[in-house]
Amino acid sequence: MLTLRSLLLTLGTILTTLGSAAEPITVKLWPDGTPNPMAPVSDATSNLIKSYGPTGPNRITDVLDPTLTIFRPESPNGTTVLVAPGGGYMFLSWLTEGTQVCEWLNSIGVTAALLKYRTPTRDEKEMHTMPVEDAQRAIGILRHNAAEWGINPERIGILGFSAGANLAGHVAWDRTPRTFAQYDKLDDQRPPDFLVFVYGGGFLDREDKSKFRVGFKVPQDAPPAFFVVAHDDRSNPLEAAMLYLEYKKLNLPAELHIFTKGGHGFGMRKENKPINEWPQRCGEWMDSMGFLKPSAPPKAGDSDPASPKAPSSLSTPSVSRPSEPTN
Repeated sequence: MLTLRSLLLTLGTILTTLGSAAEPITVKLWPDGTPNPMAPVSDATSNLIKSYGPTGPNRITDVLDPTLTIFRPESPNGTTVLVAPGGGYMFLSWLTEGTQVCEWLNSIGVTAALLKYRTPTRDEKEMHTMPVEDAQRAIGILRHNAAEWGINPERIGILGFSAGANLAGHVAWDRTPRTFAQYDKLDDQRPPDFLVFVYGGGFLDREDKSKFRVGFKVPQDAPPAFFVVAHDDRSNPLEAAMLYLEYKKLNLPAELHIFTKGGHGFGMRKENKPINEWPQRCGEWMDSMGFLKPSAPPKAGDSDPASPKAPSSLSTPSVSRPSEPTN
């Protein structure tokens, strides 16, 4: 168990590093271990992962100890975006849907928080459950450290690609009870303040793509959303359009971009196609919503009423310098 001295030293390391806007730092989401063990990877899942080619810098898997890596811009405007790479809940597309996204966000003054969530989870009862837990914990950590880290706790969005967009959608729209114990220094029940949904799916009925899955609906308090997808990406443009129409029915702010060509997985690639300009369109939307306007962080010491008090070993997330992704 961590001592008070070690907790204070850890917190001091986090604040000093973030305050300098220097190198990114990495924070462990579950210092005492994840809530539940992951199921053993089946041969079917293992073979499916191998069918996509070897792992490497842009494709990492076997994430058992999820983390949050924070990238601060030179001139932060107060907004933070949690970035969830895709990978079919098999692996994480770490560069084109991760670190390169963080670089772009930093370029427009946004603090980026890159989520390395548990994967593969295709052998779990629900593939998204553990990754969603990781994202919910990450948002809680960001909000509880907003004053010290110089971010606005009411301007924390989530941006996801493919499976990461499915994860982001669950975090933004699900209103069911949390699946893990909540602690006052780490967790926050509020959904993200906005959503960027990039070629995501998984909310339509498996047999009838003209309707949503049983039990799913966009809630009346859904956060503002930006949807982007390619017309030639299977059923994903249909899903994005249906989700947008739900926002319209509820009179909630949303923007939808469907590009004729682009397929699936374009991420941050530059291929001289109109769809490769989606980050500019997203930045314009964020600006129109006021998310790029400079915002003063809350005063140190401000906090929200929350959940049961955390065990001492969970009171402060552990921190380390990031290293190159490992396979």
